[in-house]
Amino acid sequence: MDIQEVAKSRFSLKKDDMVQVIAGKDKGKSGKILEVSAKTGRVTVEKINMVKRHTKPTQKNPQGGVILKEKSVHYSNVLLMCPKCNRGVRFGIKMSEKSGEKTRVCKKCKSTLSDK
Repeated sequence: MDIQEVAKSRFSLKKDDMVQVIAGKDKGKSGKILEVSAKTGRVTVEKINMVKRHTKPTQKNPQGGVILKEKSVHYSNVLLMCPKCNRGVRFGIKMSEKSGEKTRVCKKCKSTLSDK
């Protein structure tokens, strides 16, 4: 099973979700997902994995210089934040009996995680 099959079947992190980093140099920090790349299995999180980019002067940026920007992290290194637990948690998916919609549920406290 390659990354594209995994991304299609199990990738349930979405843009604007709050996540907590569980591995790497920014372990323990949390932020909002800015971009999700299902093809590569990576997410870009606000203020996480910051790197310095040395840029030449352009019309858009006439000064040039060193710019800080976010780079992506693998989706397995982040956990969805539960507002009730106030930490990154594993989650399950529960079907609504009336409408049949899927909602994400915290595995620890069983509360519904916000879907936007």
